Amino acid sequence: MEEGISGFSRRSYKERRDALYGALRSEGVFTWDVMYEQEYALAGLHRLSPELLAEMRGAAEKLGRLYARTVETVQQGGEELWRELGLPEAAFGAIRLRFDGEKATLIGRFDFAETPQGLKMLEFNSDTPTGIVEAFHVNGRVCAAYGVRDPNAGCAAMLPKAFGRMLDLYRTAGYPAEHIFFSALDWHEEDAGTTKYLLANSSLEGAQFVPLADLRVQGERLWAEKPGEGEPVPVDILYRLHAIEKLAEDRDTDGYPTGEHVLRLIAERKLAVINPPSGFAAQTKALQALIWNLHEAGEFYTEEEHEAISRYMLPTYLEPAFAEGSAYVSKPILGREGSGVTIYEKGAAAEASGDEEYGHQPMVYQKYAPLPEVEVETLAGPYRGSLLWGCFLIDGQGSAVVARVGGRITGNLSYYLPCALA
Repeated sequence: MEEGISGFSRRSYKERRDALYGALRSEGVFTWDVMYEQEYALAGLHRLSPELLAEMRGAAEKLGRLYARTVETVQQGGEELWRELGLPEAAFGAIRLRFDGEKATLIGRFDFAETPQGLKMLEFNSDTPTGIVEAFHVNGRVCAAYGVRDPNAGCAAMLPKAFGRMLDLYRTAGYPAEHIFFSALDWHEEDAGTTKYLLANSSLEGAQFVPLADLRVQGERLWAEKPGEGEPVPVDILYRLHAIEKLAEDRDTDGYPTGEHVLRLIAERKLAVINPPSGFAAQTKALQALIWNLHEAGEFYTEEEHEAISRYMLPTYLEPAFAEGSAYVSKPILGREGSGVTIYEKGAAAEASGDEEYGHQPMVYQKYAPLPEVEVETLAGPYRGSLLWGCFLIDGQGSAVVARVGGRITGNLSYYLPCALA
């Protein structure tokens, strides 16, 4: 066995990559190791210490509890607060719904920077996080090929327990649960693949995948074309890898506001969704500004929560409020994948993402936390880039971690870098 492992390590980078991702592609679970004709998934390994792994999981749990308590209070607030947080008006009715005050979301991901001042949380992806297949499935396969310890071993077992508890919550709240669907854009390889992976690991009996395009709003229900059945069936519970702020803008080809109709069905308790609406309320980066404002004022939070904010969060505001010359970052409040992000240094823009998909949104302004640099192998040769950690929060528990390597602003095409325990 040892000879096989060492033999694998001695192969060329391309040979190792072909062996790893060729097998994964054939399996059909992870098929997007190349995205937009560019290498995405790397074949090397980054080592992390057990101490760093434990700290990321612990930080995720502390911040998760803090977010849940904040979101519960926000959900009881009014429309003026929700507008200030940048939440779309079409979602206001859904945002009011509360099912678990102790957990804001079922599946979330905290992004962390490892800095000289310690671990710092950059943002919380609590509505529709990705990187799930990479963390929970691919990482273990890569570690097995190298014969090293997978930091995410056993984490996939958390998924069916989490989905089962969410289903119980909805049943207790009086929702029907006969027809369960998992949905995403079927033409989007990563979104569809991630959704199908979660479906396969949810253990929800009878649940099926349906493309978003095959969902229909009619009357007071959302309907799905169920494979093998002639007539559409009502959707009781929907896992959707489709951000609520995008859903709020969705329209049919004839201009009908389908997304707003779906959000109204959620608000009227005629459709249950995963992640729950509280996950969307936690997604807005304006919530980080609210948390930091309350922290600076010494209000609302317990002593333990204030300590967690001070240790793991960065000063974040709704307008630039930093000392002259200080480095900071502007981010769209509902932006994703680094889109619309700008780094400011010495009073001027030093670097921008170049993608303005979310540029029309209000911004938050956050103290700049430089990411550590690492050198990795790629098909194009050695690459030196910035390392960002993600740590998943599954039903309130710290879980699998995932590493990305890219520019100073981590974007959609930043590399996925497998990791192993040191």
